[in-house]
Amino acid sequence: MTKANKVLFITQEITPYVAETEMSHAGRYLPQAIQEKGREIRTFMPKWGNINERRNQLHEVIRLSGMNLIIDDTDHPLIIKVASIQSARMQVYFIDNDDYFQNRLQVVDENGEEYEDNDARTIFYARGVLETVKKLRWCPDIIHCHGWIAALAPLYIKKAYKDEPSFRGSKVIFSLYGDEFKQNFHDDYPAKLALKGVTKKDVAVLKSPINYATLCKLAIDFSDGIVLHSQHVNADVVAYARQQGKPILDYHTPDSMADACNDFYDKVWGEE
Repeated sequence: MTKANKVLFITQEITPYVAETEMSHAGRYLPQAIQEKGREIRTFMPKWGNINERRNQLHEVIRLSGMNLIIDDTDHPLIIKVASIQSARMQVYFIDNDDYFQNRLQVVDENGEEYEDNDARTIFYARGVLETVKKLRWCPDIIHCHGWIAALAPLYIKKAYKDEPSFRGSKVIFSLYGDEFKQNFHDDYPAKLALKGVTKKDVAVLKSPINYATLCKLAIDFSDGIVLHSQHVNADVVAYARQQGKPILDYHTPDSMADACNDFYDKVWGEE
């Protein structure tokens, strides 16, 4: 069986850039472990506003920045930054924008309220990552998405970007966590995320109320494999994933998850 040699991580959180959580720990140590097993990796996360750029030595990559992404008829400049985790010999690319990330915290504001445009942030982040990978002229075999901020990536990869050389042969894996948001997305979300190649039928699962479970179901629909990355994941979402008949990697403790994912990548890569 041929192996998946290139793995793209589209991640919501990575420590030490943000506080340590189950997801940020996975975002930090899983790519390193996969790289140490001989695979080539690229890793992306949002440039949340609470990331200290000076302390973490982020700098803008001019050759990758400068594109505008149109969301809801408004231009939003895409800014790409990069930093290195020296101990892991790992680069991290950051998706940035003044409106969506630069002057914000993560999912909630200073008062603990979820941002009203978290739905639009998922659109900008997913498209920003994919456009940047295109510019890098890099062709990942496996694309492993972590967290609901990355939930649109499977849809876009399989529909809007399916003919792009970078993604034509890619298999997509989506990790489920217990990171539920509380505030429903706006009812016009399906219209906002529309791109050429994405039909109304593709997003039919996005019926009101558009909540965490609904968004994860959309990601599952267009993924080739699912990882249960937390012990406590929304039961409705897990049941939906199992009904689809796709390969599922059940929960492993952090010390064994990297080995399990490494094997799972080749299993999903080998599926017809």
